[in-house]
Amino acid sequence: MKNMLIALWQYRHFIKSSIRGELKARVARSRLGTLWFVLHPLAQATIFALVLAEVLGAKLPNIENKAAYPIYLMSGMAAWGLFSDILNRCLNIFVEYSSTLKKISFPRLCLPMIVWGSALINHILLLLAIVVVFLFFGHTPRVTWFVIPLGILLISLFAFGMGVMLGIFNVFTRDVGQVIGVVMQIWFWLTPIVYPYEIIPQNLRWLAEINLMVPLVRIYQDALLYNQWPDFTTLWLPAVVAMSLFMFSFVLFRKAGPELVDVL
Repeated sequence: MKNMLIALWQYRHFIKSSIRGELKARVARSRLGTLWFVLHPLAQATIFALVLAEVLGAKLPNIENKAAYPIYLMSGMAAWGLFSDILNRCLNIFVEYSSTLKKISFPRLCLPMIVWGSALINHILLLLAIVVVFLFFGHTPRVTWFVIPLGILLISLFAFGMGVMLGIFNVFTRDVGQVIGVVMQIWFWLTPIVYPYEIIPQNLRWLAEINLMVPLVRIYQDALLYNQWPDFTTLWLPAVVAMSLFMFSFVLFRKAGPELVDVL
């Protein structure tokens, strides 16, 4: 793992330039440019909020503020968006860049690092846009918002470790990518993002208790909506799992790396 980290540091300028190139390529010939990075997730959250809050009358328990549900929804979807963006991109990154891996010699782990950096930039831009929306609702920033970087760190470590691990498996067995696509949809609806945790039936609460994304998403929801610090006792398990997956992904990559190009 030490040698991999050294190699990544030596190629840091390549990673930075690749991130810039990827971002520029995504907005090439676009008049709105980087605004598209935040318009899509904001539009999705707005549609959910309008349909559920205005049409179906969805509300949060013990909160009368009409803007509470849209804020709750945007907070949760921002957290989930970071997780799914990193995981899904890492899942397919080696397959997408198979021709590059065969032609250019560079540490292969640079590819998921480029994905990670690009996703973080997109997420920060989205959070800035969400703050503007919150201000429109009259919801001003509080000191609890400073805990969001902790959520970003834990979610990105979790997604990166899982994404690289599954990305390696996906090279050898392409069915992995198809299965994960279905799993992610189910996982999203098992996580209290569109609905509050309190409405989960008691006989199904165990699903939320074993779902590691629940406490990670609640970091955003507690801080951005309720202006509360997260319950740090619920974060130790996701933190341990995230760090374990992150380190394991390096070990697995070191063992499987030499065979990746041959299989591709």
